[in-house]
Amino acid sequence: MTDDPDPMTLRRIERAVCKLPRLRREIFLAARLNDLSYAEIAERTGLEVRDVERHVAKALISIDRRMGKPPKRWWRRH
Repeated sequence: MTDDPDPMTLRRIERAVCKLPRLRREIFLAARLNDLSYAEIAERTGLEVRDVERHVAKALISIDRRMGKPPKRWWRRH
């Protein structure tokens, strides 16, 4: 298995990210593409670090759903 997703998957991810609300998308991209820490993002946006964490978590959930993945049930053991 390779680390590079196929072009179709990349397009689906890009569409899912584009559908995020503007602030959530900017926070997600700052964390994932620009490799900024949550503290740095919080300082730049005027948000609390916990709010930045929530935006990133909600972005990941939204992207997972748009990619067709079932929601994760972290409170259940498998």
